[in-house]
Amino acid sequence: MASVKIVQKDKPLKSGLFPIYLRIIKDRKLKRISLGFSCRKDQWDEEKEVFKRNFDNYKKRNLIITEAKARALRIIDDFTTEGKDFTLAQFEERFRGRPTAQRASLRDFWMERVSDLERSGKTGNAQVYEETMHSFFSFTGDSDIKFADITPGLLGKYEVHLRERNGTDGGISVRMRTIRALYNLAIRNRLASREHYPFDEYKISQLKPQSRKIALTREEVRKIEALDIEQYPHLADAKHFFVFSYYTHGMNFIDVMKLKWANITNGKIHYRRSKTGAWQLTAILPPVQDVLDYYEIHYPETSFIFPFMGKENLTRKQVLYRKKKMLKQINRELKEIAKALGIQSNLSSYVTRHSFATNLKFAGVSTEIISESLGHSNVKITETYLKSFENNIIDEAVKKLL
Repeated sequence: MASVKIVQKDKPLKSGLFPIYLRIIKDRKLKRISLGFSCRKDQWDEEKEVFKRNFDNYKKRNLIITEAKARALRIIDDFTTEGKDFTLAQFEERFRGRPTAQRASLRDFWMERVSDLERSGKTGNAQVYEETMHSFFSFTGDSDIKFADITPGLLGKYEVHLRERNGTDGGISVRMRTIRALYNLAIRNRLASREHYPFDEYKISQLKPQSRKIALTREEVRKIEALDIEQYPHLADAKHFFVFSYYTHGMNFIDVMKLKWANITNGKIHYRRSKTGAWQLTAILPPVQDVLDYYEIHYPETSFIFPFMGKENLTRKQVLYRKKKMLKQINRELKEIAKALGIQSNLSSYVTRHSFATNLKFAGVSTEIISESLGHSNVKITETYLKSFENNIIDEAVKKLL
């Protein structure tokens, strides 16, 4: 007989956390198989073999390890049914083996992808994958769907479903590109067949966003820098966010919100982008230093630079909720700033990044340098990004020829 249990190893990793293993004992021999998770001692319930409530995303993680144990027990049952007296090596080989493309569960693979992105620090991408997963399975109503079931016809109906709920071309495109990326990853992992690939027929390129990227001129940016916060004290955080983001290579709102004083070393800001998980290093220019000085004076007792987070030790879901709430407020205040300064553009948090890239381009900076400063993985992404300039920005640049 063999026994299976989910256990926490007594020896910690270098991080100080203790890894979670599936342990199988047979014929007095023991085998541990890592499940890819680790936590503190006070976050693990040894008796129930589950994460406690104080572990981030404990419900989802408990589902994963519970399924791992159930799969191990099924494998033992299969060996018994086959009449095989298996070894631990044979058990591990079958446990680690992937299911066939015909049997592979789309939902299981999708959840695994979300978990991998979270553990890699790519919380932005993890959020997109998770939101798309909930949206897609809400549409299908079938949690046992396989990759082969995703047909061009199904994708077309999903598109109609999203449009009925006021989905835009841009938002629908994000959903479809996420599903396509997941499908391509499954093909590389031999969990899906190229034969059933639906995106040769269903073209995402047909989804062309109606809105174009907006960028401010250098003169308009200077107007925002010069905004008198004594006259508009309620707009101070929005102004400081815009200036700070613009001069830190268009830092995204979620990264600004999570930024801590500990991220500043030797006159530079060193942080990990939530969207990609890649580390970014930016110099502290004088306008950025002015913002830092302001918050050091006004919020001296917090580890966060900006007052957007509210408090320490928020869970991932609490951070995302806080981001949604604060971003809505900042975007509303940015529009008020634009109105006060006579800026006609629809000002929002995204405009800082677009303005940064645009003004570098028209200052004669090479696309390669812009690509590196934006944190893009390759120049082609930047070239596509730069094609979205507003006509008025180009017109302003052409006037300099006169």
